[in-house]
Amino acid sequence: MLVAGMTLLTAACSDSPGSGNAPDVAAAITVERPAGMEDATVTSESLTLTNVNTGIVSTFGSLSNVSVEPGLYDLRYEAQLTLANGAHALMHAARTSVTISEGAAPIVLEAYANIENDDLIIAEVFFTGTIQRSGNDYHGDDYIKLYNNTDHVIYADGITIFETKFTTTQKYEHTPDIMGEAMNVQALYTVPGSGTDHPVQPGEYFLIADTGIDHRVANPNSFDLRHADFEWYDVSTKPGNLDIDGPDVPNMDKWYCYTLSYWMLHNRGFKAFGIARIPVDCDTYLTEYKYHYDYTLVTVAGTFPMTADAYRLPNEWIVDVVNCSVQSLYAWNLCAPALDSGWTYCGTVDKDKTRFFHSVRRKLLRIADDGRVILKDTNNSTDDFNPGVVASEIELQGTAMDVDGTPCTQVTYDGVRPVKK
Repeated sequence: MLVAGMTLLTAACSDSPGSGNAPDVAAAITVERPAGMEDATVTSESLTLTNVNTGIVSTFGSLSNVSVEPGLYDLRYEAQLTLANGAHALMHAARTSVTISEGAAPIVLEAYANIENDDLIIAEVFFTGTIQRSGNDYHGDDYIKLYNNTDHVIYADGITIFETKFTTTQKYEHTPDIMGEAMNVQALYTVPGSGTDHPVQPGEYFLIADTGIDHRVANPNSFDLRHADFEWYDVSTKPGNLDIDGPDVPNMDKWYCYTLSYWMLHNRGFKAFGIARIPVDCDTYLTEYKYHYDYTLVTVAGTFPMTADAYRLPNEWIVDVVNCSVQSLYAWNLCAPALDSGWTYCGTVDKDKTRFFHSVRRKLLRIADDGRVILKDTNNSTDDFNPGVVASEIELQGTAMDVDGTPCTQVTYDGVRPVKK
């Protein structure tokens, strides 16, 4: 890796200057270029610093003369490069929750090229669920929707969905820190198959449901998931908390889950969700990829040393990741920036009642000449996803979009742009 303090002739600027509560301080920032780009020429670059506490965004056209008000910042860097062979490349770097203060150590951003996976992507995560007419939460109708964004068939056989153990709303120091090489996960379910059993055509979705039943029977405000391609099902050891096995939808292979009852997506979105292709069998994975770590728990009652166990999922196996959170509680990302350098959300505050019936949906990029929908995929969930929009299954089925049972009458590509009739 080559450390480069890359500069341009363009002057640094800020679209939102400091609040005036404290004088600005200089931030020394360097970028480590990925291998193979050491000799490339930077033609343009942009650095964005977002104050986590105030929301103030400052942008700079170079890495020199960067100064902002002291505080906690999320940093994003982009550069257009011309390689020695004349080819062009886009380089990214990002770090979250970085303290900038007088006399602070220099900040190093590790740059990367976008990971281009010739595979399925996550199109939507519906984790909030619906509400019954009584006002009570309803569980079991959450789902993850995948999409074939390519121009050829991709097989879903072997795709594993997973959830992180860490949360995006609480950051703490932990050792060993494996984030640069793997993710810390606590739930893994895999699509079975021989390799060519479950084709996903170009421009088609692959729906994975929590429970593949007609949820309108128990909750008229919900929708029907009997058409899902697969469901995840848990054989519970808690008699009072049994899962439902939808008879019309095949089950995924359960590799591991932390709960003794049944798993559902965190309905406030405190987690990162992803898909992976694991090149070893289940027994090998569960034996060789355990992750034991130490961390410090800080509470109002004091600070306590803690230990925990989970599983590690190597970054090179991971196909796609979406970091989810709550706007007011977001603290950090749960993966390396090369996998996802942003985050998305449903709900502006914790336990926001307006989050129900909403999901995070990948943005429409364009419509191809053959009519295929092309979704945006830059490995940055902030840029790639529309947060807090009506779930696609609610739109497609015209079911309730609020607690009063108001039917949805619009179908969109991505929760925002209406489908052309």
